[in-house]
Amino acid sequence: MKKNNAIKLIIALIVPQLFGIMGSLFTSPKIDGWYSALARPSFNPPSWLFAPVWTTLFLLMGISAYLIWKRGLNKRENKSAMLIFMFQLCLNLFWSFIFFGLQSPGVAFTEIISLWFAILATIIAFFQISKTAGYLMIPYILWVSFAAFLNYNIWQANGGEMKPVVNINPTVQSQNQ
Repeated sequence: MKKNNAIKLIIALIVPQLFGIMGSLFTSPKIDGWYSALARPSFNPPSWLFAPVWTTLFLLMGISAYLIWKRGLNKRENKSAMLIFMFQLCLNLFWSFIFFGLQSPGVAFTEIISLWFAILATIIAFFQISKTAGYLMIPYILWVSFAAFLNYNIWQANGGEMKPVVNINPTVQSQNQ
């Protein structure tokens, strides 16, 4: 592997992980308090599962982005694909801010729909350049599809309003503190 490509690979692997770390700054402080107090559906995965799943998905995203980037950003379609990729990463981070930071599952649900379409656009753009890069994004859209369904069910189970959800169940919150 050329030195230039090795640097691109390292950067492509680090950038999505950095977005994940930034998202966790909104998520982690709310898991034991606010999130655990929410009414959640029976199919809600255990909290410990999210970190390894997201780490793996961000790794796959990084490899996928590298496969596009190594083909060069001087081609318009490559540059456009990478811009769409970065946009969906921003939407991913924004979802964490809305759902956990603002404690607003309703608004987060509308945002995750936008994220889903941005991921789809990324997959389509990547497939046109590298089939492998496109395929590597499929687990991500599948997980976000599940996350959207979960987000919707949490939103509905907690009043179905578009405003922030706070102090859902004070007795549960006081038990967690």
